[in-house]
Amino acid sequence: MVSEAAGKLLEGLDNKSGKKAVKYSVAFDGLLPCHFNVFTDKKYSSEDIALPEVIMNHVKQESNHQNIYVVDRGLQSTRTMKSFNDNSVSFIVRAKDNRKHIELESLLAPNQDIDLGELILVKDSKVHLYTGRPINNKKGNVHYREELVETPFRLIVARTKIKEEKDFWFITNDFELSAKEIAQAYRRRWDIEVFFRFIKQELHVSHLVSLNKNGIEVMLYMTLIVAMLISIYKKTNNIGYKTAKRRFKMELRNLAIALIIVQSGGTLEKFKT
Repeated sequence: MVSEAAGKLLEGLDNKSGKKAVKYSVAFDGLLPCHFNVFTDKKYSSEDIALPEVIMNHVKQESNHQNIYVVDRGLQSTRTMKSFNDNSVSFIVRAKDNRKHIELESLLAPNQDIDLGELILVKDSKVHLYTGRPINNKKGNVHYREELVETPFRLIVARTKIKEEKDFWFITNDFELSAKEIAQAYRRRWDIEVFFRFIKQELHVSHLVSLNKNGIEVMLYMTLIVAMLISIYKKTNNIGYKTAKRRFKMELRNLAIALIIVQSGGTLEKFKT
C-alpha cells in the first residue's frame, strides 16, 4: 500500500514534466484499499469529476458486484447520480443541507422507530432532485438552467442527539435498506476522514520533504510507525492522544540526549538532576 501510494504521488510531482499537483483517490472496502486512481489534470480537483471516474473504473473491474458506494459531500451532481442509477450502481451520498427537491412520497411507516443510534430520523422520502443544465448564451458564456431530473431518489434526513443539533442529509438510490443501515454505512465511511485529519493535523504530514519515490516511501512508513508507537503509548498509560504525543516526544528527546552523552564518554548524573 505504501509503495503504491509513493508511486502515485511521485507521478503527480514529476519535476521533469512540470506537474506539481496530484489527486490520489482510494476506494476502501471496509478492510483494505481495493482500488487506486491518480489524477494530475487540474479539472480533477473537482470531486464531481474525479469520483465518478474512480467509481466507474472500479465497477468495470467487479463484474456482478453488489457494492454500495459511499461518498462524501464532494459529489453533488444530480446528473452523476442519475448516471449511477442508469448503470445499476448503488450509492449513498451525503448531500448539502436543504438540497432543493420535490417530495413524491414519505417512506416513514406508522410507529416506525426513528432512533438511528447516534442520530434521530427526521425524514425518509422518495424525491426528485434538480440539476443545472449548461446553456451557451450568445456571447459564448456558459450558464446553468435549473431543471428537474425525473429519476426517483431517496432522501434521508437525520439529526444528532447532542445539544448542538446538526442535520445530515443523505441521498441514495437504494430503497431496500433501512434508514438506520444507510446512516451506519455513512458512519463507517467517516473513519476515513478521521484518519486523514489524524495524519495531516496531528502528525503534520501536510507536505513532502522528498520528491523521489524512495524518500516518499520512507516518509510514509515513518509516519505510520510513529502513529502506532504513540497509540501504544497512549493505551499503555491510559491518557489522551495530545498528552501522549507531548510526553512521548519529551521522553524520546531525553533518551536521545542520554545516548549522545554516553556515546561521548560523559556521565548521566548531571543530566538526571
